[in-house]
Amino acid sequence: MFDGNFRTAFEKGMAPMGKSLQQAGVSPDFVTGAGVVMAAACGVAIGLGLFPLAVLLLLLTGLPDALDGAVAKAAGKDGPRGAFLDSVSDRLSDALLFAGAGFYLAGTDSPRMAMLPFALYIAASLVSYQRAKAESLGYEASGGIMERAERFIVLGFGLLFSPLFVATLWVMLVLTVITAVSRFAKVWRQASGKAPLQRPIRRRGRRRHARPMADIRQRAQARAEARRRRR
Repeated sequence: MFDGNFRTAFEKGMAPMGKSLQQAGVSPDFVTGAGVVMAAACGVAIGLGLFPLAVLLLLLTGLPDALDGAVAKAAGKDGPRGAFLDSVSDRLSDALLFAGAGFYLAGTDSPRMAMLPFALYIAASLVSYQRAKAESLGYEASGGIMERAERFIVLGFGLLFSPLFVATLWVMLVLTVITAVSRFAKVWRQASGKAPLQRPIRRRGRRRHARPMADIRQRAQARAEARRRRR
Protein backbone atom coordinates (compact mmCIF):
# COMPACT_ATOMS: atom_id res chain seq x y z
CA MET A 1 0.00 0.00 0.00
CA PHE A 2 2.84 2.39 0.86
CA ASP A 3 4.76 1.47 -2.30
CA GLY A 4 1.78 2.12 -4.52
CA ASN A 5 0.66 5.43 -3.03
CA PHE A 6 3.55 7.20 -1.31
CA ARG A 7 6.87 5.69 -2.43
CA THR A 8 7.70 8.24 -5.12
CA ALA A 9 6.84 11.27 -3.00
CA PHE A 10 8.65 9.78 -0.01
CA GLU A 11 11.85 9.17 -1.99
CA LYS A 12 11.77 12.74 -3.28
CA GLY A 13 11.45 13.98 0.28
CA MET A 14 14.41 11.86 1.43
CA ALA A 15 16.66 12.91 -1.45
CA PRO A 16 18.02 16.15 0.14
CA MET A 17 18.82 14.38 3.41
CA GLY A 18 20.47 11.52 1.55
CA LYS A 19 22.59 13.99 -0.42
CA SER A 20 23.66 15.75 2.78
CA LEU A 21 24.73 12.47 4.39
CA GLN A 22 26.62 11.45 1.27
CA GLN A 23 28.46 14.78 1.20
CA ALA A 24 29.35 14.25 4.87
CA GLY A 25 31.07 11.01 3.91
CA VAL A 26 28.42 8.59 5.16
CA SER A 27 28.19 5.46 3.01
CA PRO A 28 24.87 3.73 2.22
CA ASP A 29 26.21 0.47 3.64
CA PHE A 30 26.92 2.20 6.95
CA VAL A 31 23.35 3.52 7.04
CA THR A 32 22.00 0.03 6.34
CA GLY A 33 24.20 -1.45 9.08
CA ALA A 34 23.04 1.20 11.55
CA GLY A 35 19.45 0.15 10.88
CA VAL A 36 20.27 -3.47 11.73
CA VAL A 37 21.98 -2.40 14.97
CA MET A 38 18.94 -0.33 15.93
CA ALA A 39 16.67 -3.29 15.15
CA ALA A 40 18.75 -5.50 17.43
CA ALA A 41 18.52 -2.92 20.22
CA CYS A 42 14.78 -2.58 19.67
CA GLY A 43 14.37 -6.37 19.82
CA VAL A 44 16.19 -6.45 23.15
CA ALA A 45 14.01 -3.63 24.50
CA ILE A 46 10.85 -5.46 23.42
CA GLY A 47 12.10 -8.69 24.97
CA LEU A 48 12.70 -6.93 28.28
CA GLY A 49 9.30 -5.25 28.20
CA LEU A 50 10.77 -1.75 27.87
CA PHE A 51 8.10 -0.67 25.42
CA PRO A 52 8.60 3.15 25.57
CA LEU A 53 12.29 2.66 24.78
CA ALA A 54 11.35 0.14 22.10
CA VAL A 55 9.14 2.73 20.36
CA LEU A 56 12.07 5.15 20.16
CA LEU A 57 14.42 2.45 18.88
CA LEU A 58 11.84 1.34 16.33
CA LEU A 59 11.81 4.87 14.94
CA LEU A 60 15.60 4.79 14.78
CA THR A 61 15.36 1.45 12.97
CA GLY A 62 13.02 2.80 10.32
CA LEU A 63 15.02 5.99 9.69
CA PRO A 64 18.15 4.29 8.28
CA ASP A 65 15.91 1.95 6.32
CA ALA A 66 14.35 4.99 4.68
CA LEU A 67 17.63 6.82 4.12
CA ASP A 68 20.01 4.17 2.76
CA GLY A 69 18.40 4.28 -0.68
CA ALA A 70 18.62 8.08 -0.80
CA VAL A 71 22.29 8.01 0.21
CA ALA A 72 22.99 5.30 -2.38
CA LYS A 73 21.38 7.37 -5.13
CA ALA A 74 23.32 10.47 -4.11
CA ALA A 75 26.56 8.47 -4.19
CA GLY A 76 25.68 6.74 -7.47
CA LYS A 77 25.86 3.33 -5.77
CA ASP A 78 22.25 2.20 -6.14
CA GLY A 79 23.20 -1.06 -7.84
CA PRO A 80 22.57 -4.80 -7.37
CA ARG A 81 25.12 -5.10 -4.55
CA GLY A 82 23.36 -2.48 -2.45
CA ALA A 83 19.94 -3.92 -3.29
CA PHE A 84 21.09 -7.35 -2.10
CA LEU A 85 22.50 -5.98 1.15
CA ASP A 86 19.36 -3.93 1.73
CA SER A 87 17.08 -6.93 1.21
CA VAL A 88 19.10 -9.18 3.51
CA SER A 89 19.29 -6.52 6.23
CA ASP A 90 15.51 -6.04 6.05
CA ARG A 91 14.90 -9.75 6.68
CA LEU A 92 17.45 -9.74 9.53
CA SER A 93 15.88 -6.65 11.12
CA ASP A 94 12.42 -8.24 10.96
CA ALA A 95 13.77 -11.40 12.59
CA LEU A 96 15.35 -9.42 15.43
CA LEU A 97 12.15 -7.49 16.14
CA PHE A 98 9.91 -10.57 16.12
CA ALA A 99 12.43 -12.53 18.18
CA GLY A 100 12.23 -9.82 20.84
CA ALA A 101 8.43 -10.01 20.81
CA GLY A 102 8.59 -13.80 21.11
CA PHE A 103 11.00 -13.62 24.04
CA TYR A 104 8.72 -11.16 25.82
CA LEU A 105 5.60 -13.28 25.32
CA ALA A 106 7.43 -16.43 26.42
CA GLY A 107 7.80 -14.85 29.86
CA THR A 108 4.11 -14.06 30.28
CA ASP A 109 1.33 -16.16 31.78
CA SER A 110 0.66 -17.56 28.29
CA PRO A 111 4.10 -18.64 27.03
CA ARG A 112 2.58 -20.34 24.01
CA MET A 113 1.78 -16.87 22.69
CA ALA A 114 5.48 -16.71 21.77
CA MET A 115 4.43 -18.61 18.63
CA LEU A 116 2.50 -15.54 17.46
CA PRO A 117 5.58 -13.47 16.50
CA PHE A 118 7.04 -16.63 14.96
CA ALA A 119 3.96 -16.99 12.75
CA LEU A 120 4.19 -13.30 11.93
CA TYR A 121 7.77 -13.66 10.76
CA ILE A 122 6.83 -16.59 8.52
CA ALA A 123 3.99 -14.61 6.95
CA ALA A 124 6.12 -11.48 6.53
CA SER A 125 8.95 -13.47 4.94
CA LEU A 126 6.48 -15.09 2.56
CA VAL A 127 5.23 -11.65 1.48
CA SER A 128 8.77 -10.49 0.76
CA TYR A 129 9.78 -13.72 -0.95
CA GLN A 130 6.79 -13.68 -3.26
CA ARG A 131 7.70 -10.24 -4.52
CA ALA A 132 11.36 -11.10 -5.01
CA LYS A 133 10.62 -14.37 -6.81
CA ALA A 134 7.87 -12.86 -8.96
CA GLU A 135 10.08 -9.97 -10.05
CA SER A 136 12.92 -12.37 -10.88
CA LEU A 137 10.47 -14.12 -13.24
CA GLY A 138 9.31 -10.86 -14.78
CA TYR A 139 5.98 -10.51 -12.97
CA GLU A 140 4.59 -7.75 -10.75
CA ALA A 141 3.89 -8.61 -7.11
CA SER A 142 4.01 -5.35 -5.19
CA GLY A 143 1.18 -3.92 -3.13
CA GLY A 144 -0.93 -5.20 -0.28
CA ILE A 145 -2.41 -3.84 2.92
CA MET A 146 0.44 -4.97 5.19
CA GLU A 147 3.86 -4.41 3.65
CA ARG A 148 7.00 -3.70 5.64
CA ALA A 149 6.30 0.00 6.22
CA GLU A 150 2.81 -0.81 7.48
CA ARG A 151 4.19 -3.49 9.80
CA PHE A 152 6.51 -0.93 11.39
CA ILE A 153 3.62 1.46 11.95
CA VAL A 154 1.32 -1.18 13.43
CA LEU A 155 4.08 -2.61 15.63
CA GLY A 156 4.85 0.89 16.88
CA PHE A 157 1.18 1.34 17.75
CA GLY A 158 1.21 -1.90 19.75
CA LEU A 159 4.33 -0.85 21.62
CA LEU A 160 2.98 2.61 22.33
CA PHE A 161 -0.28 1.20 23.70
CA SER A 162 1.19 -1.82 25.47
CA PRO A 163 -2.14 -3.26 26.78
CA LEU A 164 -3.05 -3.78 23.12
CA PHE A 165 0.28 -5.34 22.18
CA VAL A 166 -0.94 -8.92 21.71
CA ALA A 167 -4.13 -7.81 19.97
CA THR A 168 -2.02 -5.67 17.63
CA LEU A 169 0.16 -8.65 16.74
CA TRP A 170 -2.96 -10.68 15.90
CA VAL A 171 -4.25 -7.90 13.64
CA MET A 172 -0.85 -7.66 12.00
CA LEU A 173 -0.78 -11.43 11.41
CA VAL A 174 -4.23 -11.49 9.81
CA LEU A 175 -3.46 -8.55 7.53
CA THR A 176 -0.05 -9.97 6.58
CA VAL A 177 -1.61 -13.32 5.64
CA ILE A 178 -4.20 -11.48 3.55
CA THR A 179 -1.35 -9.63 1.81
CA ALA A 180 0.47 -12.90 1.13
CA VAL A 181 -2.66 -14.50 -0.33
CA SER A 182 -3.44 -11.46 -2.49
CA ARG A 183 0.12 -11.38 -3.86
CA PHE A 184 -0.01 -15.09 -4.64
CA ALA A 185 -3.29 -14.64 -6.50
CA LYS A 186 -1.90 -11.62 -8.37
CA VAL A 187 1.15 -13.49 -9.64
CA TRP A 188 -0.85 -16.65 -10.32
CA ARG A 189 -3.17 -14.71 -12.63
CA GLN A 190 -0.21 -13.19 -14.45
CA ALA A 191 1.56 -16.53 -14.79
CA SER A 192 -1.63 -18.14 -16.10
CA GLY A 193 -1.85 -15.60 -18.90
CA LYS A 194 0.87 -14.25 -21.15
CA ALA A 195 4.56 -14.87 -20.62
CA PRO A 196 6.43 -12.10 -18.77
CA LEU A 197 7.54 -9.34 -21.09
CA GLN A 198 10.64 -8.28 -19.22
CA ARG A 199 12.98 -9.28 -16.46
CA PRO A 200 13.45 -6.52 -13.87
CA ILE A 201 16.76 -5.71 -12.24
CA ARG A 202 16.39 -4.79 -8.56
CA ARG A 203 18.33 -1.76 -7.47
CA ARG A 204 18.54 -0.13 -4.08
CA GLY A 205 15.91 2.57 -3.87
CA ARG A 206 14.44 1.86 -7.32
CA ARG A 207 13.96 -0.80 -9.99
CA ARG A 208 15.25 -0.67 -13.53
CA HIS A 209 13.92 -2.92 -16.25
CA ALA A 210 16.17 -4.79 -18.61
CA ARG A 211 15.58 -5.98 -22.15
CA PRO A 212 12.34 -7.82 -22.97
CA MET A 213 12.41 -11.53 -22.18
CA ALA A 214 11.37 -12.36 -25.74
CA ASP A 215 14.47 -10.54 -27.03
CA ILE A 216 16.68 -12.42 -24.58
CA ARG A 217 15.25 -15.75 -25.68
CA GLN A 218 15.72 -14.88 -29.35
CA ARG A 219 19.36 -13.95 -28.77
CA ALA A 220 19.96 -17.20 -26.86
CA GLN A 221 18.38 -19.23 -29.65
CA ALA A 222 20.47 -17.42 -32.26
CA ARG A 223 23.67 -18.18 -30.35
CA ALA A 224 22.69 -21.84 -30.00
CA GLU A 225 21.95 -22.06 -33.73
CA ALA A 226 25.32 -20.47 -34.56
CA ARG A 227 27.13 -23.03 -32.40
CA ARG A 228 25.31 -25.91 -34.14
CA ARG A 229 26.32 -24.56 -37.56
CA ARG A 230 29.97 -24.32 -36.54
CA ARG A 231 29.89 -28.00 -35.61
